[in-house]
Amino acid sequence: MRLEVLDVIVLLIYMAAMAWMGFYFSKKNNSTEEYFVGGRSFSGWVIGLSLVGTSISSVTFLAYPADSFKTSWIRFIACLALPIGVFIAAYVFLPFFRRQKQGFSAYEYLEDRFGSSIRLYASAAFIIGQLLRVSIILYLVSLLFHEVLGINPKWCIIIAGVCVSLYTIIGGIDAVIWTDVIQTIVLCFGGIITLAVIVGKLPGGFGQIFDIAQEYHKLSAHELIDGKLTPIPWGFSLGQKTILMLFILGLNGWLTEYSGNQSIIQRYFTAKNTHEARKAMLVAVLASLPIWAFYMFLGTALFAFFHVFPCATSTDILDGVSKAEQIFPYFIIEYLPAGLTGLVIASALAASMSSLDSSINSISTSFVMDVYKRFFVKNKNDKHYLHIAWAVATVVAVLMMAGAIILVDVKTKTLQDTANILMGIVGGGLLGIYMLGFFTRCGDYRAVLIGIVCTIAFTIWTVLAKKNLLPENLSIPFDLYYTTLVGNVVMFVTAFISGKILGRKTQLASDLTVWK
Repeated sequence: MRLEVLDVIVLLIYMAAMAWMGFYFSKKNNSTEEYFVGGRSFSGWVIGLSLVGTSISSVTFLAYPADSFKTSWIRFIACLALPIGVFIAAYVFLPFFRRQKQGFSAYEYLEDRFGSSIRLYASAAFIIGQLLRVSIILYLVSLLFHEVLGINPKWCIIIAGVCVSLYTIIGGIDAVIWTDVIQTIVLCFGGIITLAVIVGKLPGGFGQIFDIAQEYHKLSAHELIDGKLTPIPWGFSLGQKTILMLFILGLNGWLTEYSGNQSIIQRYFTAKNTHEARKAMLVAVLASLPIWAFYMFLGTALFAFFHVFPCATSTDILDGVSKAEQIFPYFIIEYLPAGLTGLVIASALAASMSSLDSSINSISTSFVMDVYKRFFVKNKNDKHYLHIAWAVATVVAVLMMAGAIILVDVKTKTLQDTANILMGIVGGGLLGIYMLGFFTRCGDYRAVLIGIVCTIAFTIWTVLAKKNLLPENLSIPFDLYYTTLVGNVVMFVTAFISGKILGRKTQLASDLTVWK
């Protein structure tokens, strides 16, 4: 398909606006204080909307509608744990990060609690994981633009990558936060427009979506098993998916995000004070849940639409011949009128850019503050570190685009599996480290290093077992869906026991645990 002139104009205006914001905020970036944390001057509602943009990516735009189109709302169960996770983070985690007024990194706390080696490990794990993540996100958005524009995916990668990198590198965290706010709004408008078109085309209007959804169990917690939607049980089980376990898995994920993800923690430091930081977290919850629910409902609406107006593409997706992630782009291409198509595509771009810009800036922050300034070059003036930050952000942007281009040329499933495995190995158990730090007084770097080794060994074991490379007696006794959850338990337990056995070499400061 080739876009209409009006669609191209809408896209160009959107991308030009993002680039202009980078140049606008570049005038303020004369220090690392401004470039990394925006002068610590942001109000809660702005940070909150930017947090929504950071957590939303092409997963929200493509995978949520895809899941509810083909199966049910099972993915949304994990989202329901967000309020609990954020409440714990706001009143337990946040004070530890903001106890120092000049904080920059999520991993400064780990050095104070366990030593510099643990800070370096966590920072390195974050940087590696984010580099893999941004490459995959950029690759996914290039596929969408390839389908819509007919342009070579590599050129799509370069165009989108240069656009997001430009305003992020020169604009710093100010540009990241304000563009995330705009991108969140654009994302919402794109979804609303799509739903309005669906409702307008259905003979029975809005109510017909619910009628069809109820008939085919689309608004439930059903899992697709042998081509049939089957309800999942409620109880506790490590051997299968249950509603309770998916909720716990979601809580594990949100606690990890709000304790150890530099992209999130960095927003804490941009707030005027702790009250505004907590307000930001509340805004993030109040905005994220409706947006996620809306995009799940959008997939349900697409199912209703193609149930009434079936086509070869929708049938192939439901039969498992094609991937479910293709359904939303297909609807955009075939059914949206000129102008609106460009706006919805802009919302898809916004979903990806809001994640990419946050990751580029947070990688730069973590590398400069946790690695370069902390371990290598300690006594330079602030201008030097600001220039290094620009250089690091540029290198990250280049690596991001290179990684995405590599994904185009190789067997993507294999490479993405490898990327997920690497992220699991280097970043597994991070929540367990923070839980040990926040809630116990035992252990130092030695105990945590033992926990890290055990967790990496555990992750490698699950990978080998998944690939059927181990004897049958070494098979995994739990569903692989819960690997990260069990990994955090392994980290906490092994580090806790090691800490009890080894003791501490130095006295623990009173403000580093809940046991003050």
